[in-house]
Amino acid sequence: MAVIDITDREGKLLEPEWLAKAESVHRQLRPHLPVDYVGTMRRVFVGGGRMAVAAEQQQVHGVAVWRCYENTVNGLFLYVDDLITDESLRSRGVGKQLLDHCRAIARHLGCNVFALDSGTQRTQAHKFYFREQMHISAFHFIEELK
Repeated sequence: MAVIDITDREGKLLEPEWLAKAESVHRQLRPHLPVDYVGTMRRVFVGGGRMAVAAEQQQVHGVAVWRCYENTVNGLFLYVDDLITDESLRSRGVGKQLLDHCRAIARHLGCNVFALDSGTQRTQAHKFYFREQMHISAFHFIEELK
């Protein structure tokens, strides 16, 4: 299995065919994404998001969307917006390969912290993150404005 960067570090779309192939796997985590998936993701890329897929034999097995930015809490850090493994392929190393890819990018960029959020209901994902030496550092509070 290979990890393919869909965007470069500046957000330029490098692999449009792989972006289209990523949609069905990405929607397993984010079914609410607008119908215009490619257009939505292009706007995410303009806003700082970057994407990679884990693929084999022309099939996407997993998707990672991440961004690097600086704030007063963490300094420079890499935040993973989305990490998804096709539900039919879980526990086969796809998520770890994508997580390791993102970690390597974070180290290359000189980040102090590698972070992500995971919905409270996603207990299997939490077990994975704990196995990967990640820990819970804060509660994430939100208010729906719509």
